[in-house]
Amino acid sequence: MNDKIFKIVLFTAALVIPFICGGIIYSLTIDASDAISHFGFFEFLSSSEWDYTPGKEQYGALPFITGTLLTTLLALLFCIPFSLPVSLFVGEYFKGTRMAEILSTVTDLLAGIPSIIYGLWGFYMLRPIIMALNISPQGSGILTAALVLAIMIVPYAASLSAEFIKMVPSDLKEGAYSLGATRAEVIRHIVFPVAGSGVFSSYILAIGRALGETMTVTMLIGNTNQMPDSLTATGNTMASIIANQFGEADGLKLSALIAIGLLLFCITAIINMIGKVLIKRARIV
Repeated sequence: MNDKIFKIVLFTAALVIPFICGGIIYSLTIDASDAISHFGFFEFLSSSEWDYTPGKEQYGALPFITGTLLTTLLALLFCIPFSLPVSLFVGEYFKGTRMAEILSTVTDLLAGIPSIIYGLWGFYMLRPIIMALNISPQGSGILTAALVLAIMIVPYAASLSAEFIKMVPSDLKEGAYSLGATRAEVIRHIVFPVAGSGVFSSYILAIGRALGETMTVTMLIGNTNQMPDSLTATGNTMASIIANQFGEADGLKLSALIAIGLLLFCITAIINMIGKVLIKRARIV
């Protein structure tokens, strides 16, 4: 009898997640329907106009989709060369040493810092440096936001990747060493094939965090409702435009912002699904 009750409790708890997900999709779709039906789905996606003048309202999500993808992809490109060496240092080269424990603790600490702290650091430290180097005259823009996003997700990706690298069985590595393999060969032929799917999944999670990041990007990207024509240009992401204008929005503008939120939800879900497919293929290979 207790076992049946336990199964019922588990089954009920498991049903909560699909219901929550379905409720989010339903409510966003209902609230976004006014903007989508007014402008048309493809017109809303492809338009770069964002004009909230009464009687001339025109809303398009393309500048914000572009800004989101640019900042996220750039952040990932900046993140990998730094996070992967850290994960190998902690999880393989100096595994179990005092130095690795200290670095792992610092990495976990940085991964847990609220994003607003990174935004403040970027605004008051990195932004003046970028202005002084004349990389971007205004200091704010796609590149600045991407750099701080990368710094923010480096410890997150490194910490998760290190855990997967630590899980590689010692017997496999010792067998390779006994056959004369070098440390680099063991990492290339043993560690990466075994832990590769886990390391890859850590970067998928990092992408998910970067996609939805709000405060850091809002403080650094410049917050202009226009298509970015360069990496140093100002712009907006899907999250930052919602954060900037949701409080004062109503009517068609509010519906357009909710539609952007729905698009962000869909983009994140698609990226996660692609990641799962790639991980499964990696495991098969």
